[in-house]
Amino acid sequence: ASSPDEEWPEAEKAEKLARGAALKWASGVFYRPEKLEGLGQYRRRETQRNSSIQSRLKSTVQSYLEGVSAGLEQLRSAAQEVQSVCQDLGAARWALLDSADHFQGLQQMRKLMEEHVQLASVVQVLPQIFSVHEVFSHILQLLHGRHLLEAHVELMMVEQLRDNILSQLHLRGLSSAQATVLSYFSGLQDLNESLAKQLWDIVGSSLRLVREDPVLFVTAVRIIEREEKIDDTLLLEATFLPPGRPKGWRQKFYQVLQDTITGARFHAPRMDAEGPELAKHLAGLQKDIVSELRVVKDLMVQCVPAHYNILSVCTATYHQALSSHLQEILREDLDKQGLFLLLEWALRVYHSPEMMGHPDLLPEVDVSALEPLMSSELVDQTERRYVMKVKASVFEWMQRTLEVEFKEWFREEEPETDHQGFFQSALPAIVMQMLNENIQVASLITDSLQQKIYNMALEELEAFLGRLREALVQCGKEHQQDRAVPKHYISHLLAVLNNNLALSNSVSSLHPDTACREVPASLHTALDRMQKKATQLLLEELLLDLQPLCLQLPSRKWLSGSQLVGSMCEVIDKYAKDFSRVRKPLFTLLLAESELLVASQYLRALLQRKMVCKNREERGQLCHRLLQDATQLRELFCGLGLDRSQQSLEAVFALRELIRLKDPALLSLEVVGFITKYPDVSDEHVSTLLDIRGDVSKEVRHVVMEMMAQNPQLLPEGYRPIFSTILVPVPELPFCLRKGKCA
Repeated sequence: ASSPDEEWPEAEKAEKLARGAALKWASGVFYRPEKLEGLGQYRRRETQRNSSIQSRLKSTVQSYLEGVSAGLEQLRSAAQEVQSVCQDLGAARWALLDSADHFQGLQQMRKLMEEHVQLASVVQVLPQIFSVHEVFSHILQLLHGRHLLEAHVELMMVEQLRDNILSQLHLRGLSSAQATVLSYFSGLQDLNESLAKQLWDIVGSSLRLVREDPVLFVTAVRIIEREEKIDDTLLLEATFLPPGRPKGWRQKFYQVLQDTITGARFHAPRMDAEGPELAKHLAGLQKDIVSELRVVKDLMVQCVPAHYNILSVCTATYHQALSSHLQEILREDLDKQGLFLLLEWALRVYHSPEMMGHPDLLPEVDVSALEPLMSSELVDQTERRYVMKVKASVFEWMQRTLEVEFKEWFREEEPETDHQGFFQSALPAIVMQMLNENIQVASLITDSLQQKIYNMALEELEAFLGRLREALVQCGKEHQQDRAVPKHYISHLLAVLNNNLALSNSVSSLHPDTACREVPASLHTALDRMQKKATQLLLEELLLDLQPLCLQLPSRKWLSGSQLVGSMCEVIDKYAKDFSRVRKPLFTLLLAESELLVASQYLRALLQRKMVCKNREERGQLCHRLLQDATQLRELFCGLGLDRSQQSLEAVFALRELIRLKDPALLSLEVVGFITKYPDVSDEHVSTLLDIRGDVSKEVRHVVMEMMAQNPQLLPEGYRPIFSTILVPVPELPFCLRKGKCA
């Protein structure tokens, strides 16, 4: 046998821990000899403590032992009771086994009972089954007499009879017998179809019936609701679904109503969908839809259950049908008037108080929650089609206007004048009125359409200016061949300038919104090119009259004091009087360009028909002539209204100073000042001027050229070139003023 220590290792461990703790305590208390005097006292206290612990342990163990004894007694009693129950169950089992034979007889009795119940049920419904065909005839009579409620009641009774029989057969798995039943009740299908046909005819005429005979429409709705409840009941039971169920007549009601609305208004035969015909069609739709929705809102709503939401359904049906109908119309090749009518009707009229926003329809009718009548993509596509149609029309009108204008240029009469005497034609008014009207019309639809038309108008105006410029060039070519054609060539050129200015001033006001009046740079360029071309043709005319006089520069006759420049002034003054028939900014421009032309032609004659002064007296004579001519021309242009600061004749005075300089050694400084003021002067120009002086040595010429090379000039912004247009000829034998050796 094992020792107690081996059986209870925990006890041994506990004893060791207790001994160790006691030893530690004793060593701490009695670590000095004088402490041993209290040893007896400690021993008594510990003895009492141990006695107390032992008494508590004994009390606890005694209590546990009493509880264990009571539990054992209860287990003994329970075991006896279980044994008694087992004996009773065994006796009951033997009693049931003895009664098994009697149960066989009860099973046969149950079968007989079930058969009896079934036969009793069949006997009860036999009169109804035998009278089915008679009921069919009665139902048919009721339907012919439009007694729909009574007919439907009897029809439901027959259907219920059939469905009960089919259900019983289904539960017993007698599917082969179902065909016989269905054949016997086959007349039900025809009666259902006949009733349904009358119902859908009533629903199809609902908008008329609710005004004339609402009872018939209400009857149809009541029958539909009865059938809907039967459908719901059968679907909830989900054990057996009779043939023809669910009928779904409420859904059919909606479908027939929607088909009636759609077919009556939106499946009309194809028409001429343009202009007045389309406007008449849309006006008819507007009138009929508002009238019918008022009937639905005021009358039909009262004839159907609230959950039908009949007004919302009809509103959505009209909306969707209209949307599809408009798309069908848009598939046609509509003209611009048809496209405009459609856009205006869909985007403006449809939502206005004249139609879906009619006071009689609000607030119940609300199409804002529905999809747009025309999608944004379709609206954009239609707007672009409209813009293309308008563009073609605008091009055609502008082309006609251009042809008329071109013919006007060759008439025997001068162009018309305004109240201030300025030449003009009807072209700007016609063009701007046409563009402005189209932009204003587009503003009645949408801002996007207005912006598209505005952009198109600017593009067409730019293209028109290009064609007008080409026509002007053609007119100029014909005039070059015969200056007598057109007869009033200059007057018409001046009218063209005034017209161009009028177009330029009007184009910024085309758009009614000041924030959207941005004019593209290309249009400004086209207007500027038109103005420059007309100005160029006028200056060419002036040049043709001045050239015979300029060819006489320089000459001995001119140098001795002829009236050459006086004749030039007369020509200029004549043209200035013509130029006065244009508005002030153009008049100033023409004066400035004419002055530049005169100055450049004068300088070209001096530089290209090079002459050489033989001595100081000749240089003085030349300077005097230059001073008189330049002064006379300057005073002429000043008198005409051109400020001296805008004149290029100052170059003649500056050139005169170069020739008048007495000391050739100072020419380098004078030339630097000259090229600084006129940076388009070239080396060849300066060389020619030095040749004209006739007293410049090679050394001085070299210094001048070196100085020019060291001071290259750049053309400042806004500088009007004058010398760059003058080509200096190849050096040739100089022309001498008097007989003698040439310098």
